Amino acid sequence: MWSVVLMGLAGLLIGGAVSFHHQKLPKFLVISFGVLAAMALVAAYLLTLP
Repeated sequence: MWSVVLMGLAGLLIGGAVSFHHQKLPKFLVISFGVLAAMALVAAYLLTLP
């Protein structure tokens, strides 16, 4: 259950990073959203392990 929620959060964060990139906002903001999305995906993966 929580892994699905975290994957959805990662999708929203990636969408935000792409949107910020198109708006030409600072790179650190785009990169930070990408890092947070990657962390959410790793956490979702770790929750699926037995």
